[in-house]
Amino acid sequence: MLKIDTILCRPGTMNNYAYLLTDQTSGISAVVDPSEPEPVICRCRELNITPAYILNTHHHFDHTDGNLELKKYFKAQIAGHAKDARRIPGIDILLNDGDTFALGDSQARIISVDGHTIGHILWYFAKDKALFTGDMLFNLCIGGLFEGTISQMWESICKINALPDDTLFYPGHEYTRHSAREALLFSNHSPEVTAYLEHARARLEQGLPAGPYTLGEEKKCNPYLSAGNEAEFARRLGC
Repeated sequence: MLKIDTILCRPGTMNNYAYLLTDQTSGISAVVDPSEPEPVICRCRELNITPAYILNTHHHFDHTDGNLELKKYFKAQIAGHAKDARRIPGIDILLNDGDTFALGDSQARIISVDGHTIGHILWYFAKDKALFTGDMLFNLCIGGLFEGTISQMWESICKINALPDDTLFYPGHEYTRHSAREALLFSNHSPEVTAYLEHARARLEQGLPAGPYTLGEEKKCNPYLSAGNEAEFARRLGC
């Protein structure tokens, strides 16, 4: 079993999420996308955890700025896409689409999702039904098209839509409130989106992340995942 702790970083500015993963059989841990070191170090001290790995979804600074300090502090190894070898600070382990990564007894499959950046990956722990999406997929929206093409982004959307509906996904930012209006408009205020937002609001008011939500819920409510084809997806993206 994979234990997942959510760590809020850069609160009030970028509202990043880092994730502390622990394989409970072996006790081996990793940090996903540390945008800054201090909150991660504090949480690890609270839980008496020394992460062995840092897992990056892509190279952007707000997902990698904690890499070097955490690598030195914990003597951790950094893993990311081989395409990002020159852009991820301190990278040690180069991975490609379809590779598997062992975190103790927990296995992640690497899924390449170009679009937001070239070299963006998803960390998919199939047995634990957990997906770490970085800036590819957020609650009710997706990341901006910075480096890739519409076709590449659509191909990445299709990869996500092909994953099991009961998979819980963990995004790199808390953007639910920002995405609410657009999701309501695209869905014509559907009961599914309304319920999704009610649940999110209740959690956010308690100081919790909006999610995690299942991919099944997201496929129904996220206007980009629910696009029927590439042309419709491009229209929704505003291109």
